This record gives sequence, structure tokens and C-alpha cells, in this order.
Amino acid sequence: MKKPTWVIDKERGRRAAAAETVWLFGLHAVRDALMNPAREKLRLVLTKNAADKLAEAIAASGLAPEIVDPRKFDTHVRLAPDSVHQGAAMEVKPLHWGTLDEVCLTGEGAPLVVLLDRVTDPHNVGAVLRSAEVFGARAVVAPARHSAPETGALAKTASGALERQPYLRVVNLADAMQELRDMGYVLLGLAGEADLTLAEGLAQAGTRPVGLVLGAEGPGLREKTRETCDALVKIPFGGAFGSLNVSNAAAVALYAATNR
Repeated sequence: MKKPTWVIDKERGRRAAAAETVWLFGLHAVRDALMNPAREKLRLVLTKNAADKLAEAIAASGLAPEIVDPRKFDTHVRLAPDSVHQGAAMEVKPLHWGTLDEVCLTGEGAPLVVLLDRVTDPHNVGAVLRSAEVFGARAVVAPARHSAPETGALAKTASGALERQPYLRVVNLADAMQELRDMGYVLLGLAGEADLTLAEGLAQAGTRPVGLVLGAEGPGLREKTRETCDALVKIPFGGAFGSLNVSNAAAVALYAATNR
């Protein structure tokens, strides 16, 4: 009997996910990944100079590096031409943090979550991960499609936070938002045209867990995302016009949420 198309697609997706690997690059990103016992490490490619700088992390990981000539480094790894690798690159498997309820309901950190609606720039997502770690959020949540995947560029911008800050990519963002609401989270969507300020929205949330929902620059939050929020809030600004980059807005909102 022939398998239905949806079954074939699902199996193909599982095989693709199982085969997926990521090339991390840069001394900081590679060092943090080497020190992360949860990270499945496949290949470590280094120049002699980088190997000397990472000696302690290499010893702790137990992974034998491939030492290559700096002039031929790019022929040994799969990196974008503009990647600032500093003579260090490592092929790894993506991290698996667990389910939404495992991380957001009983996970470490404050009952605070950041949700990103179609934020595709890896530098923005990396910066959000870094802020989320600084302010002790439980997770950064984004849709599996139309969001920045785990990449070397994201890891480098995150400055090590990718190894420590849960980054959950879900099938459907609206469904994940509803799950969070069922867990007791109050979802505040950031929108410049909102009537409520961020401070007012946080005051209404009281001591309940909070999810901060941010959209991509330009399009902002999608209609379904807006409808699933408990309230829309804005970050007031002093000038006659202007707006914050999504990663900056996330940092401001995280700071406000942790100091309410």
C-alpha cells in the first residue's frame, strides 16, 4: 500500500533533520561549543595559532582537532566567504532543548519568554539570545520556518549564548503562544501603534509569567500573532519619530520585565 503524501513528507523532514549539521566559527563560539557537554561535536578544524588559544577547551572536550595551514583553511570547511573565523571552525549537530512545556513551565530562569514572529536575520536573533541570557529568560521561541536557523553567524553574534540559552523552534507560533497562555503566561506583543505602554502592560500582568512577542522589522507582528496576544504594548520614545531595532527592543523589554 502506497504511503500518503503527508507521511512521506514527514519522514523526509525527519531524515533531513537527522542529517542536518552546523558549522560554528570564531574563537568564542567554538570555545563555548567545545565546553558544552550537550553539544554533539563532529569535526574541529583549527590553525596552529587557534589550537594554542583553545588548548584548555580542546582538552576538556576530548575532540581531536584537524590542524590546517591558515592559507588553506577555507578549503577544509563550509563557511560563507565573509565569515570571520579566526582560524577556528567546528561542525556540530543542532542543539535539542526539549519541549515547550519542559523549558517554559519548569525550566531554569525567570518565568519569562521571548517569542519572535518571523525574525529571519541571524544577527538579530543572536543578539536577542544574548539579551535573553543576560536577563535570565527561560527561552527564545520562534517558528521553525521563516525564522533564523542555528548557524555560525547566529552563534557568533550570540557570543556564546546559543550554547546556554534555549532557542526553541516550533511548528506553529500561534499554537505555541496558546500553550504558553494555558501555562499561565501573559503575552505582550510589542507594536508601535499600541495604546498601552510596556510599563502599563507589565503592571497589568502583575506577578504572572510573561511572554514578550516581537515581530520582524517592517512587517511587525502578523495578524494571527496579534490576535493571540493578551495585549499590545509600545515602548515610548522621546523623539518625534523613530523605532528600535528588534534586538534592541527585546533588550529594553527584557530589562523592564525583570525589573517590574
